[in-house]
Amino acid sequence: MPASYILTEMTWLEIKEALKTVKIAIIPLGAHEQHGPHMVESCDAVLAEEMGKRLTEKLYPEAVMTPTINMGISSHHIHFPGTISLEPSTLIAILRDMIKSLKQHGIEKFLVLNSHGGNQSTLGVAADVLTRELNIEFYYAKTTASAKDVMDRRIESKLYGHSCDREVSEALYLAPHLVRTDKLAKGDIQETGRWKKLRPGNPLQGFYFYEEMTLNGNLGDATKASREIGEEIVETALERLTRAVKDVL
Repeated sequence: MPASYILTEMTWLEIKEALKTVKIAIIPLGAHEQHGPHMVESCDAVLAEEMGKRLTEKLYPEAVMTPTINMGISSHHIHFPGTISLEPSTLIAILRDMIKSLKQHGIEKFLVLNSHGGNQSTLGVAADVLTRELNIEFYYAKTTASAKDVMDRRIESKLYGHSCDREVSEALYLAPHLVRTDKLAKGDIQETGRWKKLRPGNPLQGFYFYEEMTLNGNLGDATKASREIGEEIVETALERLTRAVKDVL
């Protein structure tokens, strides 16, 4: 038997044996969207899957990882070529069907491991709806959000969070093939515009398209990214996520 339970790499007989100890299913969730001039559009999906593999291994033999949901809520990026966005209702429907299927195999606890900020509000609704509808335990977590103290200490950019020093650093550690290292760029931030008045911390929040904030699609300064920074962020987050999941098990 494998030392980590990844559904896409197991036979049904191996899964049947694993279910004797599995208590929680980890569902990696990403997006397919622009990531500036220096990251490929599968970035969020790949990072969610890589984090999911590592978390599943740390939780062996009590966790199993499902196939990755590789699209998400990306309507704010839609004017950049290649971006594909789901409707919130579509994402909730996919999660409902996955959870209903896995519950039939005896799993009643679920963690959506999300790598895209645009999915978070929909996951809050999903937690409410699916917990009550399916009588299961539904948890969700942003892949590295629990390491914000590390980010605040290591990331120099004040405005970061998308294809920036932080995310590029994480990719250099987890999946370096996502990064075009010869095209690393600072975000082309639009200093004027309504987006500043709609960010968290302001009296009002609301929707804006990403090009209203950055013309080249990324934030921060990716030229300051490093594998070392990524390793500290990722490993700190994994340690904290592992403890948190063990608490609910």
